[in-house]
Amino acid sequence: MQFHISPKLKRRQFLLQAAMTTGSIIGTNLWTQSGLAQAPTLITLDKNRPSIPYGVVSGDINSNSAVIWSRSDCTSRMIVEYSTNDNFRNSRRIIGQVAVENTDFTARTYLSNLPPGQDIFYRVIFQDLAGTNIDSAPVMGHLKTAPQGKGNDIFFAWSGDTAGQGWGINPEWGGMKIYESIRKLNPDFFVHSGDYIYADNPIKSEVILEDGSIWKNITTEEKSKVAETLKEFRGNYIYNLLDENVRRFNAQVPQLVQWDDHEVINNWYPGQILDDDRYKIKDVNLLASRARQAFLEYTPIRFERKDPKRIYRNFNYGELLEIFMLDERSYRGKNSPNNQTVLSAETAFLGNSQLRWLKSQLKSSKSTWKVIASDMPIGLIVRDGKTNFENAANGDGKQLGRELEFADLFRFIKQNNIKNVVWITADVHYAAAHYYDPNKAQFTDFKPFWEFVAGPLNAGNFGPAQLDNTFGPEVRFKTASPEIKLNQPPSSGLQFFGTVKIDGKTEVLTVSFHNLEGKKIYNVDLQPEA
Repeated sequence: MQFHISPKLKRRQFLLQAAMTTGSIIGTNLWTQSGLAQAPTLITLDKNRPSIPYGVVSGDINSNSAVIWSRSDCTSRMIVEYSTNDNFRNSRRIIGQVAVENTDFTARTYLSNLPPGQDIFYRVIFQDLAGTNIDSAPVMGHLKTAPQGKGNDIFFAWSGDTAGQGWGINPEWGGMKIYESIRKLNPDFFVHSGDYIYADNPIKSEVILEDGSIWKNITTEEKSKVAETLKEFRGNYIYNLLDENVRRFNAQVPQLVQWDDHEVINNWYPGQILDDDRYKIKDVNLLASRARQAFLEYTPIRFERKDPKRIYRNFNYGELLEIFMLDERSYRGKNSPNNQTVLSAETAFLGNSQLRWLKSQLKSSKSTWKVIASDMPIGLIVRDGKTNFENAANGDGKQLGRELEFADLFRFIKQNNIKNVVWITADVHYAAAHYYDPNKAQFTDFKPFWEFVAGPLNAGNFGPAQLDNTFGPEVRFKTASPEIKLNQPPSSGLQFFGTVKIDGKTEVLTVSFHNLEGKKIYNVDLQPEA
């Protein structure tokens, strides 16, 4: 069967169709004031019929494959139909995983042999396995595969930090609005740079603001306390999926996801024993094991056959772009004064295996641009208590502690003349553009490069963080300043995301920052090194 290539995707028509094919909308009319279809929440009168309460999302895409994720409400088999046509002419049908209680009824289906550079429309149903032969109503989604060759533009977005500091879903304000702002820009995909959830930040029903007004959150049992049980970690992911902006975004924009600390607990490291009265479980390794299971269950991540729990991975997005997704949490040594003079297990940040993998993949990459998605910035100081450091940066001066890994990596990139490496990250809850210049650095054996920081998506604002001059960072742009009050609600407008556009003809990479409404507030063009 051959795919039929559809005309350019008509977003409003597709979203309306998606909403109409999934059944009833709870608590709202089909159309919003903006004229866009609301994200659907399925209700059914048949108690034996499977339902899809939290929508669909795609991820881990390249030129010919993708992961489709969804969740049923009962034991049932996931089935995906897909086509390059939004009317599903000449569609294909793939039998996916069985959603079972052990995975909280989440399931995924792997699509392969997809045509490159094409809009792919898909619809998910869950097939009843109890003998009633009743299927769920379908829920529709969309993704776009990576193009081949250098003649096609690439456009993606990134940010991090969702539902932090007690700022959750406020329906009266409009929910997590920034997801709708990103969706309207229609990126090819989205990189979530960590703090996908805040397992250590409970959500209260009301927060009294400085002016006396009240921020009102949707609340759930699992979000009423810090997450310790597997059910509570899962509930943190479900909480974000209660937001209609998030579900609508998920149905349209594929995701590449990574994790940082708040998927478990603030500033965690392997082997840590907690001194926190909120927790009955003090063993962070046990918490992290449950958190990792929930993360892998609730995100559209492709499991590695040799190591299904591995989160770091890379994606070739054609001749113009390859993305490297790091995991700076799972393999680190404990947080310390970070002043060791030689590499060891104590100075690990990426860890030996991941560092070797990254060097090998960077060296073999044939793509013009190599974008490294890091869950923490390189040159911003993030402390953990009075004497320890959470990040690699530890203050001005020569490379010490965790900085030794970065020095080794930067030297490798220079020695092998690996060109056009750009870093993107989040974590610090403001947007910033940093240029790392060996002429202004203490460690000088590296090629100059850019790092771009975005966020938060729906959390409190912070910053600016202190710069560490070891690798010579220079601030070219930032949204934080000492005059701005910290940890304000999303309604204050201090939520940010970034976009990257690569021109298919000139190969120029343009990075832009956008505010809550999607308005562009900064951009810079980077010329490719020949």
